[in-house]
Amino acid sequence: MENETQNYNVYGAYFAPLRSSDGVKMLVDGLDSVDLAVIPEHWLSYTSPPASAHTALALLYSFFTAAALIGNGLVIFIFATSRSLRTSSNLLILNLAIFDFIMMAKAPIFIYNSAMRGFATGALGCQIFSVMGSYSGIGASMTNACIAYDRHSTITRPLDGRLSRGKALLMIACVWIYATPWALMPLFNVWGRFVPEGYLTSCTFDYLSNTFDTKLFVGCIFTCSYLFPMCFIVYFYSGIVKQVFAHEAALREQAKKMNVESLRSNQNASAESAEIRIAKAALTVCFLFVASWTPYGVMSLIGAFGDQQLLTPGVTMIPVVACKTVACIDPWVYAISHPKYRQELQRRMPWLQIREPDDNASTGTNNTTNSTAPAASA
Repeated sequence: MENETQNYNVYGAYFAPLRSSDGVKMLVDGLDSVDLAVIPEHWLSYTSPPASAHTALALLYSFFTAAALIGNGLVIFIFATSRSLRTSSNLLILNLAIFDFIMMAKAPIFIYNSAMRGFATGALGCQIFSVMGSYSGIGASMTNACIAYDRHSTITRPLDGRLSRGKALLMIACVWIYATPWALMPLFNVWGRFVPEGYLTSCTFDYLSNTFDTKLFVGCIFTCSYLFPMCFIVYFYSGIVKQVFAHEAALREQAKKMNVESLRSNQNASAESAEIRIAKAALTVCFLFVASWTPYGVMSLIGAFGDQQLLTPGVTMIPVVACKTVACIDPWVYAISHPKYRQELQRRMPWLQIREPDDNASTGTNNTTNSTAPAASA
């Protein structure tokens, strides 16, 4: 405590001339020694952002929170209570929706901090925010990898590749167990720690302290929570695209030998080919994952191994917003790409005016439908 008080006095003496002579409000103004002890030294030299920046982020997060909680809440409710949707593959989608729900359930802490323009919830709020973020972020990335495996197995081995209920539950349990160490070790300061970032309104693992332990922790969590699921997703979905293209090429070659235009009896000239649909689904899942988590991963690497002067408070808030956006988008992608989900919503909430055709043919194409939905939702 003596060291913390000394640090506080040093910072106070350092920033006092700026406040008194220049009238500049610093990012850490008004914080006591306890709060200053958990803030990386990198943020101590930055001035406070304008009030409009806090207001804009609070409004943006309020919109994201409403959209994500309503959307994911509907997905959890519909998938958990509809017998027709309670399949093994959809259990993975349900798990992803739960992680996305948790991701935005912590947003009120951010909104309150932004409204109060700083580190208002203190160290306790920071720890709660970070633990929920660790579970939801790492859990969602690994669940996406599991969904990619399921789709790859189902499409490339249609006869014996379908996921059993027990295997799906085992994969879900493994995802939660896998995310637990990365959430609890920093919480109890076993390895790494949780600290405020950017405008001090959000928190994450420490990637700015210039120590060997911090650098090693950042390298390990980057590899385990980003590189591993990314490699799995790219491998499995590229395998799906390769399989579908090979299948379509074989059909075209056989049709050519038989002097017919197509072997598909119900082919519609205006409809996209299966290979294009699957390619789009694969590109969607890769794009959402890359776009949402790559900025955060790059930022953590720069903080640990690169030029930290590139990481200003405003710059670091951009990846924070990006990784929350996917939690907002996911449930609405389900609604667009999953006909059975849309049919169930139409049945239970007719005032939504979804108007999804409830035809018997959908059961015959269930495999194709299910393979597209998880791909687009990841």
